[in-house]
Amino acid sequence: MEEKKNNKALVLTGLLIGLIFAELDETVVSTAMPTIIRELHGLSLYGWVAGVYMLAITMFMPILGKLADLYGRKRIYLSCIALFIGGSIVCGLAPSMTWLLIGRGIQGIGAGGLMPLALVIIGDTYPLEQRAKIQSLFGPLMIIPQLLGPTVGGQIVGSINWHWVFLINIPVGLVAAAVISKGMHEKRGEEKRSIDWAGAITLVLGLLSLLMAPVLIDNKGYSWSSPTIIGLLAIAALLFALLIYIEKKAKEPIIPLHLFRNRNVVVLSMIVFILMLGIMGGIATFPFFAQNVMGLTPTASGYLMMAFMAGAIPSSIINGFLITRVAYRNLFIVCFMLPIVGFYLLSQVGVDTTVLYIVVTFFILGLGIGALFGGDNLIVQESVEKENSGIALGTVQLFQALGATIGLSVFGSLLSQKITGGIAGIADRLPEGTAENITTGGIPSGLAADLVDRIKLAFADAFQHIFSISIFFVIAAFIICWFLKKEVLTKREAEAGAGLSH
Repeated sequence: MEEKKNNKALVLTGLLIGLIFAELDETVVSTAMPTIIRELHGLSLYGWVAGVYMLAITMFMPILGKLADLYGRKRIYLSCIALFIGGSIVCGLAPSMTWLLIGRGIQGIGAGGLMPLALVIIGDTYPLEQRAKIQSLFGPLMIIPQLLGPTVGGQIVGSINWHWVFLINIPVGLVAAAVISKGMHEKRGEEKRSIDWAGAITLVLGLLSLLMAPVLIDNKGYSWSSPTIIGLLAIAALLFALLIYIEKKAKEPIIPLHLFRNRNVVVLSMIVFILMLGIMGGIATFPFFAQNVMGLTPTASGYLMMAFMAGAIPSSIINGFLITRVAYRNLFIVCFMLPIVGFYLLSQVGVDTTVLYIVVTFFILGLGIGALFGGDNLIVQESVEKENSGIALGTVQLFQALGATIGLSVFGSLLSQKITGGIAGIADRLPEGTAENITTGGIPSGLAADLVDRIKLAFADAFQHIFSISIFFVIAAFIICWFLKKEVLTKREAEAGAGLSH
């Protein structure tokens, strides 16, 4: 069997180097962006740097998963590293913002394959018991870049220049590729495989139309009710209907429709979509509340997120151990009670909220959501045939990315409207132009104490409002958990062991 030829330690090391660097790149770049914008005179395109990267990752995630199923995980994973390095070179040498955006797009395509394919390769390399433990650490490990990114970005920009924020990816990417090449051996049949080009193009155009809506809202100030946004969403709906028609007839469909007859794939796609849609907006904007209402520094408000990880890491590890011994539906049901408690507590935040209150709340949230880190990808892999594991994982992660992207935009708009409404009564007492900037720039200095109190109250009301909405989403996710199959993963391993001929 081909697994015996793999050097497991080398494979895991190569995957981790590639993954951590792709994640690190995101936070390092955001820290370096003010310097890049200043040097390339690109303020008008600022928001697009993140937007283009996110679009590329999301659009190509399922396609790269399918290509890995067709042509081999190793070949496609190494191609993704090559794309990431190529995009980094374009970004690092970019003479203008346009070139920077092109480079970010190429990087995004490569990054779109790294996470799903890393999980698939681990699935091919390790037996279930070991895999459960390894994958339970993957989610938490991806937080390291979030914590290190700002420091690393600041150091590179301060000590060398911003070009090296991107160029540093070249040696690291080459090391990751070399380690994977040496450690991983994969036998593939040489038969000719057809690619569903019509399905792939329709999928990319459909996702582009869907995701351009939140990107335009965030960068161009459109509202969700504007004709342009409604038009884009309508085009996306038509393209997805066309995609279903194409996939029914395709010989090798880019997203096999039989995946959506698989109960676990459908249920987990719904859970991650609803959860990300409902919680990302509130969690991602929380540092804004911490700085403006609680009076914390940007660094301290960022470190509040550590409380979330303090809950998520042990929860993820414990779930990784238990998932091969206890029915995973039961694990999810128990864990998903906790986010309901967490968001109820967050919906009570106010002007007098203490740091301890937030730390406890985020810890509870982390304990609950840690179940996803430890289990969702593993359940998906064990619920489908081995030859479909790439596209199955890519599809579930696509739903997760869509939920997070749309959720960030929708909740951002809601928050902004609520804050604007809250300070409408005092807008005439604020310095000219301040009222519009408060929703993004925070409380200006030098205001009278009573005005500051009113603004803080408006912020607290706005955050209470969005966290109250989040409660309904986490309740929905909890209910959907009951539709998972009530089985223990070891049963699937036994079945699969008999039929592994791939």
